[in-house]
Amino acid sequence: MAERAKGGARLLVVVYAIFAIGATARSVVQLSTRFDEAPLAYGLSAIAAVVYIVAAFALARADRTSRRVARAALTFELAGVVIVGTASLLVADAFPRATVWSSFGSGYLFIPLALPIIGLWWLRRSSPANGT
Repeated sequence: MAERAKGGARLLVVVYAIFAIGATARSVVQLSTRFDEAPLAYGLSAIAAVVYIVAAFALARADRTSRRVARAALTFELAGVVIVGTASLLVADAFPRATVWSSFGSGYLFIPLALPIIGLWWLRRSSPANGT
């Protein structure tokens, strides 16, 4: 049986689960009712939702493979926040509607920017001595 997240990792799992639910609901509504208004932004919201789901499940399971999946998801998320955040500021016309990652997550109190950094720090800090 796989290990489960303990301690501080549980808080990360809860926050990722909340973001997964919120981003998924938001993207489903956006894609199904207003896709033509901002296809890039709404598509990116859907990608963010998938990343949050993967991260939540991977962080919840603390086995070696799940830690690797979590690390990859969090790295992808951080890159997404930085790239989309920068693009949304430099090429604002391409983002007529906000995404979770627009302006580095400013609409969400910058939690989308801080969350992967905290998660990666946690994974590194809690990594077993065997280098997972």
